[in-house]
Amino acid sequence: MDNGEQKINRMKLLLITCLSFPLVLLGESYEVPKTWFGDPDLQGTWTNASLTTLERPDEYKSLIVNKRDALIAKRMTKEFIDAQDNYLEPGETPKAGADVGGYNTAWMDFGTELFQINGEYRSSIITYPEDGKLPRRWIGWGKEAIGIARMFRQANHPELRSLGERCIVGFGSSGGPPMLNVLYNNNYQIVQSPGYVMIMVEMNHDARIIRLNSEFNPDSMKRWLGDSVGRWEGNTLVVKTKNHHPQQKFRAAIRHQILISEGAEITERFTRVANNEILYQFEVNDDEAYKDVWKGEMPLRASQEKIYEYACHEGNYAMANILAGARAEEEN
Repeated sequence: MDNGEQKINRMKLLLITCLSFPLVLLGESYEVPKTWFGDPDLQGTWTNASLTTLERPDEYKSLIVNKRDALIAKRMTKEFIDAQDNYLEPGETPKAGADVGGYNTAWMDFGTELFQINGEYRSSIITYPEDGKLPRRWIGWGKEAIGIARMFRQANHPELRSLGERCIVGFGSSGGPPMLNVLYNNNYQIVQSPGYVMIMVEMNHDARIIRLNSEFNPDSMKRWLGDSVGRWEGNTLVVKTKNHHPQQKFRAAIRHQILISEGAEITERFTRVANNEILYQFEVNDDEAYKDVWKGEMPLRASQEKIYEYACHEGNYAMANILAGARAEEEN
């Protein structure tokens, strides 16, 4: 074989290699690890802390955010944190009777940047409706909003205060479903055993027990965090929840406010897409509170941190002081 033929053969081999290389990459897929009993393994500690909120802020016009705007959001957040942590100027001392401010951002964990899915920054957790807003059915929302506001003003009985303040469940919808990010304690620990999946929610130390391939409890049983039954569809855990507790109807937090009626049906999907990420998707079907279904998705990212006990307990000194202060005001 002369040099010319050798060069041609080398070029053919190179061409075949170059053409087949992308096909090899396209054919590669993540192999989901399995538990000792054969179910896809979702276990570990995960976080959904992110600057991306449930509803799309007005400054964003689409679901996908370009890198420039994502960097702006990250910078503005840092500036906000710096301002919060420097309430007083150097050498300045608090003035008697002045506002001393809330706790600093050392206690907060709401994320430092918008989350990404498939390499694209997202402006909202909501993916449908396409405007990124809740499809509220306005009748009923006003009444519920007044009710939640009353919880923070009414102080003649401890059980009339908000659920988060009473240490019953976490603020907002942190425990879910759907599981939404809040100002801090955005961590979750997933533990699996044959027939069950448990999600420990760091916010208020709630534990969701998901029964696999089971029947729902009677409709008369309204559990905190609802009644959740799951099944596996391939490598995806599909969880349906209904029979929500009536006192959890209005879920209010700084970063979201939603209604979940007792008869709402919520479907969640947990798919492990990498060693360090679970894709979390959900759909809320609630005819009483919304004009349409609404859907969302967000990543749960692996965390090396531990889940610490949220040491909240009903009957703490703050509750006693709130009630005592209200009695003192009544005497005046």
